[in-house]
Amino acid sequence: MNLYSVQTGNFKLDGGAMFGVVPKAIWEKTNQPDSLNRISMSARSLLIEDGNRLTLVDTGLGNKQPNSFFKHYALWGNYNIKSSLKEIGFHPDDITDVLLTHLHFDHCGGAIERGPKGMLIPSFKNAHYWVHEGQWGWAQKPNIREKASFLPENIEPIESCGQLKLIKGKNSLIRASSLGFNVLIFDGHTERQMLPIIEYKEKTIVFAADLIPTVGHIPVPYIMSYDTRPLLTLEEKGAFLKKAEKNNWILFMEHDPDNELAFLKKTEKGVRLDYCSTIKDFF
Repeated sequence: MNLYSVQTGNFKLDGGAMFGVVPKAIWEKTNQPDSLNRISMSARSLLIEDGNRLTLVDTGLGNKQPNSFFKHYALWGNYNIKSSLKEIGFHPDDITDVLLTHLHFDHCGGAIERGPKGMLIPSFKNAHYWVHEGQWGWAQKPNIREKASFLPENIEPIESCGQLKLIKGKNSLIRASSLGFNVLIFDGHTERQMLPIIEYKEKTIVFAADLIPTVGHIPVPYIMSYDTRPLLTLEEKGAFLKKAEKNNWILFMEHDPDNELAFLKKTEKGVRLDYCSTIKDFF
């Protein structure tokens, strides 16, 4: 097995929204805002090469929306998913599976692109697209809080192109046997968010997705205003961090622009960041 970090693009979001009730005077120590109070975010995917299977976890924002949409998110940097794949020796047609942790636009936007005559087509024509059935149903009739994040042009073509595969299960830990790894399930941020658990070179890596967006979000109360069930997130996150620290799990950070892998330690104040590294440097 080989793991690759894939940069799909960078953007910005309001720092207050990203940290909820945590005062700016505290969160700006780890996530410095710009003059408009926005913090920098990445959309970092994880590519898993396992035999003949090439699985991509999340796809970033993509580029099919108009500039009027993207101007709200202050895109920055030169990354895109195709050039990042090329840099590590792969092509979108090589991808066999795409696991979408959930269907918010910054996680699945790159799964669909505009083809000839503006048609919406899969970005990875040879891949199965894996979504939890609970999240899929949830996104079909979005609540008012999440409606702006569930975009039909990102979601509907996945089904109409015939490449959708649903992962089923009500437990908090599900064996995604077709993909060769387990996923942890969390419902605080959105219904049935999936976090892959990858066993790699005698270490365990967990794709942190939106449970812990950046290393600045590691303390349990530091949760986003975007979460649909914040009290549940507190419970889920607290239990996860205790287990992750106890078992020496490594967090793969999807949204932290500066830190790729996060290592945890136990302190008097709870679980905290120990240090950061990258896949290339650590392994």
